Amino acid sequence: MTQVTTYVGMDAHKKDLFIAMLIGDELKPVTWQLANEPQAVRRLVRKLEREAPGPVRVFYEAGPCGYALQRQLTTSRVSCDVVAPALIPRKPGERVKTNRRDARKLAELGRAGLLTAVQPPTPEDEAVRDLARARDDAREDLQRCRHRLGKLLLRRGLHYSGRNWTRAHRQWIDSLTWAHAAERAVVDDYLLAIDHTEARLLELDARLGEIAEREPYREPVGWLRCFRGIDTLTAMLILAELHDFRRFASAPALMAYLGLVPGEDSSGEKHRRGRITRTGNALVRRLLVETAWHYQHRPGVGVALMRRRKGQPGRVIAIADKAQQRLCRRFRKLAAEHKPAPKIAVAIARELAGFLWAALQPAPVAVK
Repeated sequence: MTQVTTYVGMDAHKKDLFIAMLIGDELKPVTWQLANEPQAVRRLVRKLEREAPGPVRVFYEAGPCGYALQRQLTTSRVSCDVVAPALIPRKPGERVKTNRRDARKLAELGRAGLLTAVQPPTPEDEAVRDLARARDDAREDLQRCRHRLGKLLLRRGLHYSGRNWTRAHRQWIDSLTWAHAAERAVVDDYLLAIDHTEARLLELDARLGEIAEREPYREPVGWLRCFRGIDTLTAMLILAELHDFRRFASAPALMAYLGLVPGEDSSGEKHRRGRITRTGNALVRRLLVETAWHYQHRPGVGVALMRRRKGQPGRVIAIADKAQQRLCRRFRKLAAEHKPAPKIAVAIARELAGFLWAALQPAPVAVK
């Protein structure tokens, strides 16, 4: 006898949860509202297990509530999918949006199999990912602090002839004299913010470096460091954000997840391809584009890259060498065709994602 599945759509907010439950092929859902609190969620799980005749599938959109709700709801009978919001089908003529309608829509689309679930990270993976994102936030904060001081100096007509934000540049800033005490106070405050943010950045880099030397990151970090332009920090940021390369069935799937594939609007005999989709993980996409610029140079293995490759599998080194040859040739070919440099970097980043996917696949087991 086939078990009847119960489908539950949930519109999750900070304070409240709006529930819509469809048992089997019922057309009209049962809806109610409860507080978004651990005790209320536990009561909800007991209610679903009590009233549902068979397995229960719960759906809610990924958002600021994170994956804590998914972990609270999951039991032996209740499975919970976190849905990608950008991939939820929407009717063009639908103009009314409420919490209850959203919950009912999730239940109906989940029953029809039209929702795309994201793979939640484990609590350990999520902790490392948050550390990686905190490091990127510190990088942005440092950039803003430097920009504030740089623009102040520009307004005063003060220009440094060398490279900015080096030790010599800092000594030049400290040597400046200011006619007004208020100006001196502003500069001191900006310099204090820069020093504080740089210290934060160094501490976060050290923490990520310690995690990179432990399992399960030690081996994949070593593999990624075999590629030109990727060292420990970049490798850790990529692995922390993607947290499981096995969930991508192919290299094009990873490229699409990172938003590096061109958008398309084709109908009939008309075929139109536009700019990249820019969906998915923006941090990894930016890291790959930054790394892609390294491949404009002639292929080679320098002292630092040779040191990073020491003791790594020959399979991964062969893929990294192939990437150097292929991507450099591709970069120069596009440059000879006078393509815009940013567009070239994006094209190289897309192919680089495929090489990284290949390198992180498990090695084939030899058959005796």
